[in-house]
Amino acid sequence: MIDDYFQSILATLRVSRAVKLHHVRLDQRSHWAGYVRGEVYFLDNSRLYFREFVNTEAGIERFAYSYHYQGPRGDLIFRYDNTSHFPHLPNFPHHKHVGTESSVVSANAPDLATVLNEIERLVGITHQENQEWPGEREV
Repeated sequence: MIDDYFQSILATLRVSRAVKLHHVRLDQRSHWAGYVRGEVYFLDNSRLYFREFVNTEAGIERFAYSYHYQGPRGDLIFRYDNTSHFPHLPNFPHHKHVGTESSVVSANAPDLATVLNEIERLVGITHQENQEWPGEREV
């Protein structure tokens, strides 16, 4: 059910020690499908904007996704997405923009947990530190 998936997204955000604040909008489209849109603010004031259109009827299938991570000044650090505009890449349509819109590499399709792990490394948070958040969160 899509509600279980929605709850797993919220749980993933709650356990990240790099996350300072998050706002997530959950839109159930059917018993199995839904749309997730979120803004995540990190301890170093960097931000992640993400969206997923997901069907959970036969596993987790992300029809569309984007994980756009930017620095405190709004500069692009990376963005994973599956917009079909780089057909020459091996994992088409999955790809990653690195540093600029025009710097694109082939990438496997990540999930939110994978992206948060990458950001935690960039922010300097280790998984051993990633046990429990001492402050409050907004959802």
